[in-house]
Amino acid sequence: MVLSSVVLYEWLRGPRFPEELDLQRGAFSTESIVTFTAEDATITGHLYRSVRRARGREIDLMIAACAIRHDAELWTLNVPDFKDIPGLRLLR
Repeated sequence: MVLSSVVLYEWLRGPRFPEELDLQRGAFSTESIVTFTAEDATITGHLYRSVRRARGREIDLMIAACAIRHDAELWTLNVPDFKDIPGLRLLR
């Protein structure tokens, strides 16, 4: 399982209880986190120009780019925000 640094940031930016942080640390060690790279930025730029209403979806597009680069399926509870992204495979 791959955890993007962008996903971790998006999750941590909300208010989190100590119990939630402990669960996150137990599920994803820091060794499993992949960083957002220049290649991801290039993919994100392409995705930004490829989807409708890209403004305001920058974080979602960054997450999608990491998943695409790692040939990973993306699991999300927010399918509508990701279903129109070309090349992204959603875990169903």
